[in-house]
Amino acid sequence: MPQLPGTDFDVSDLCLGGNVFGWTADEPTSFALLDRYVDATPSTHRPFVDTAESYGDGTSERILGDWMASRGVRDRMVVATKVSRGTKEHPLAAGEIRSAAERSLRNLQTDVIDLYYAHYDDETTPLEETLGAFDELVQAGKVRYVAASNYSAKRLTEALETSDRLGITRYVALQTHYNLMERPVFEGDLRDVAAAQGLGVLPYFALAKGFLTGKYRHGERVDSPRAKGASAYVGERGDRVLAALEQVAQEQQVPLPAVALRWLADQPTVVSPIASGRSVEQLADLLPMQDLVLTDEQRRLLTDASA
Repeated sequence: MPQLPGTDFDVSDLCLGGNVFGWTADEPTSFALLDRYVDATPSTHRPFVDTAESYGDGTSERILGDWMASRGVRDRMVVATKVSRGTKEHPLAAGEIRSAAERSLRNLQTDVIDLYYAHYDDETTPLEETLGAFDELVQAGKVRYVAASNYSAKRLTEALETSDRLGITRYVALQTHYNLMERPVFEGDLRDVAAAQGLGVLPYFALAKGFLTGKYRHGERVDSPRAKGASAYVGERGDRVLAALEQVAQEQQVPLPAVALRWLADQPTVVSPIASGRSVEQLADLLPMQDLVLTDEQRRLLTDASA
């Protein structure tokens, strides 16, 4: 089972993305998605859900909070949320972090946030101020661990060095854009920093905005808010990747998305890929990744096809 480095969390192989809650999935559908996800998570793992204050201007957090309260499962979950940019002039200033954390705690109907991200870097605020504010939340028992999202290797290194120098809470994880179609940005300095510093990596857009589900092909139209983004991957390289996914999926007798997620989960430093579905049927295509074991040959086929 994957463990988030630097924490005591044994989390699920798949991190459920809460970005769809209140957006492409209304509240009843979101509740059904969460129910299905938790039911499918082995009892030895803790279901892991990712959201942010900016998703639906707090709607995603509120739906998740209402669901946890109605089901009485808060203690079983690992909940990650983020202090986001929005229209803030200095989004990672100490006051903004404190205010955002209090809003998220109320929305989620919880006393503590398990993993609290800086959603985006903020170079207008000194790292000492940002990390000091995160440390205050940890010391106050309102946040268990903190993490970075969308940081460059340089800034991530500076943040970790700042925490070490000041003797305060350091980032334990990195959320970044990474999947079979998006490899070079992460598989360089960022991965080196994560490995050297013992950070757990949680990739978002793990299915390349839906492209790796196999729905998006040349000349085909798909009714989805992400169709434009996914269609950008259509082409010769995309065809190679989909062909490799189809081969492995057929050999393993699982849906394409499960194979794409398993490949990602097997990469160095990766803990749990983040993926979402706007229906229980879509989610069902993701869940087999939790039990899937790829052979070395299958993993190599996918790696080579996406090079």
